[in-house]
Amino acid sequence: MLSVTAATLKSQKKALRKAVSATLRNLEPSSIQEQSSAVTAKILSLLSFRQCKNISCYLSMPSGELDTSEIVRAILRAGKTLYVPKIDVTKDGKMDFWQVYDEEDLESLPGGVWGIREPTAEYKCVTRLNALDSSSGIDMILLPGVAFDRTMSRLGHGKGYYDRYINSYIASGRPRPLLVALALREQLIDPTFITPPELDTSAIVPMAEHDWKMDLIVTPDEVLHVEATK
Repeated sequence: MLSVTAATLKSQKKALRKAVSATLRNLEPSSIQEQSSAVTAKILSLLSFRQCKNISCYLSMPSGELDTSEIVRAILRAGKTLYVPKIDVTKDGKMDFWQVYDEEDLESLPGGVWGIREPTAEYKCVTRLNALDSSSGIDMILLPGVAFDRTMSRLGHGKGYYDRYINSYIASGRPRPLLVALALREQLIDPTFITPPELDTSAIVPMAEHDWKMDLIVTPDEVLHVEATK
């Protein structure tokens, strides 16, 4: 049975997730595209992005989320190695990052969980490279989320895929990748955000010990750095 603290944290996360998700569902597609273009430009201008050779980026949901289509194309066009997530629903929601090789490959990916495109096990009769099997690993992970705040906290969709993956990746002895969240401006929560009464606003985005904080959060208006919290 959950302790009172764990149960309260779970309730707070659920309340914030519900409130922000409702806001995102009401966004006009034109607003999402405009914001996505602004975030893409900021990502491509980051020195850390330009220096990274191996990048993981999620493929966005059909609606209600920042569109990453231009970012993933830019990664491939820059000659960088692109990894995208694939969820194995038969293994308790295990997530792996598999390589996508070129734009033709990218465009041919079929829809998977929640309508998100995912890589197949093979491309042109060759088994895809799993990031955990790569000698070079991952330099940067571009993460989705539901809500973020200026303490670099992230609220995901509640499945724990990224937190588990990052833990297992680091446990394999590899260096920690740079964690970069991509956010619409409506997803960056501040004290003026109208929260449900059950949400404790002293911790704007509730965090458990196993939740990873971000190194950067990129919105259409700014790039938040971990140094900003010091």
